[in-house]
Amino acid sequence: MKNFVESRSIVRKIWGKSDTILFIFAGASAEFALNKAVDWLYFTGKLPSDPLGRLFSTVSYARRIVFASESEAFKAIDTMTQIHTTVEKKRGASIPDWAYRDVLFMLIYYSISAYELLEKPLTLEDKEEVYDVFYRVGMRMGLKDLPLSYKAWIPVRQFHLEQDLQMSAHTSDLFKQYREHLGYLRFKVLLEAQKLVLPYHVRTLLNFNRFSILKPSVFIYKVGRNIKLDRLIKKLLLPSDYKAQIRALDISKP
Repeated sequence: MKNFVESRSIVRKIWGKSDTILFIFAGASAEFALNKAVDWLYFTGKLPSDPLGRLFSTVSYARRIVFASESEAFKAIDTMTQIHTTVEKKRGASIPDWAYRDVLFMLIYYSISAYELLEKPLTLEDKEEVYDVFYRVGMRMGLKDLPLSYKAWIPVRQFHLEQDLQMSAHTSDLFKQYREHLGYLRFKVLLEAQKLVLPYHVRTLLNFNRFSILKPSVFIYKVGRNIKLDRLIKKLLLPSDYKAQIRALDISKP
């Protein structure tokens, strides 16, 4: 049975570690709050009532596709498309195609950014491989105007950042919800983690400075993984509701 992503692919290494996925989650949670189309998830009521669960489910869905057979991945993508179609019918409007691309672009960007932060720089070939996986997801969803390669995607991604993001009442409300659901300490850790992976334009819109107090800790954390110190850190910092789910994300070994 053919896999959607080859077993030795760098994409499976990226999405096979909870550490990397958590930083993907951190970056996406910040950027998504700025997206002009975030009102679509306010329409369903799911995002403001459980912002962490909603975003975590999106990331988990992507991971499921990465480790699925081609036929299973297609079914998962088709199910996701159908869910969005149902929401569109209820609202009587269509989710903009650019909004779908934005979510896809976030998964591409933060897959690379998170892995390079915690592991090592990726080659251009690796980045093309990451892009190809999510390009195929987008094509299955029927998205239009997707660049054909990672190199062609870079300026398109920047254009999307500049056109589709803005500070809004939804942005402020989402960060308020993050704080309420995480608690003060965990929320502060989230903010510092976001700084480590966000692109310049997103940091600027959120008025984040470049320095993160977590940066010196990244090296210690990576070394600590060898003695399982990372498990203790996750236990202390992660909400109890998600600990089991996050442990289940670990497939690849450091």
